[in-house]
Amino acid sequence: MRDDEARPRRLTRAETKARTRALLLDAAAKVFARKGFAGASVEDIAESAGFSIGALYSNFSGKDEVFIELLSSRNSSRLTEGAALVSENSDSIQDLQTAMSRYLIEVADKDMDLAALQAEFWLYAIRRPEFQKSLAAQFRSNRDELAAVLAARADKRDQVVDAALDNVATVLLAMFQGLVQLRRTDPALVPDDLYGDAAHWLFAGLNATREE
Repeated sequence: MRDDEARPRRLTRAETKARTRALLLDAAAKVFARKGFAGASVEDIAESAGFSIGALYSNFSGKDEVFIELLSSRNSSRLTEGAALVSENSDSIQDLQTAMSRYLIEVADKDMDLAALQAEFWLYAIRRPEFQKSLAAQFRSNRDELAAVLAARADKRDQVVDAALDNVATVLLAMFQGLVQLRRTDPALVPDDLYGDAAHWLFAGLNATREE
C-alpha cells in the first residue's frame, strides 16, 4: 500500500469549519433540550462539543444565532424526510398513510430533543417580537415546500383540490407538531396509525366537498 493511500485525506479549511459547526450544533441540541434556552450558556455548548469558547464565536455570533440555526436545520431536515415520504408513496394511499404514521412515531419516540427545542424556540420568539418574524418565516418556508410536494402529487394523480394547498400544508404541519407533542405526553393518546388516518380524513373531506 502506498503512503498516500494509508494516510487519511486532510480536510480543507472549509470542511474543517463545516465539521466544527456541525459538532457545535449537535452539542447545542443536547444542551438546549436539557437546560432550556435561558439556562444554557455558550460555555456549556462549547464544552459539550469539546471546543473552546473562541471556536464557538468564530462560527456563530452568540447563543441566539446557534439556537436559531439549530432549529432551522433540524426542521429543514425533518421536512425533507417527510416530503420524500409523500413523493415516494405517491401511487398508494395506504402506503402513504402507513409511511406518514411511521414517520411521526419515529420523530416522537426517537428524536427526543426536537420537541423540546421547538417549545423552547416558541417561548423564545413570543418574548422577543423581533424574532417572531423569524419563526413565522421558517414555518412559511416549510409550508410552501410541503404545498409544492402536495401539488406535484395531485398533478401526478390527475386530482383537483379545491382548497388552497398552502392551507392544507399548514394543517398537516400543525397536526404533525401537535401529535408529536401529545405522543410524548401520553403515547396511548396517539396510536401508531393515527397521523396517517387523520391525513386521510382531511383529504377525504376535501374530496367530499368537491363532489357536493
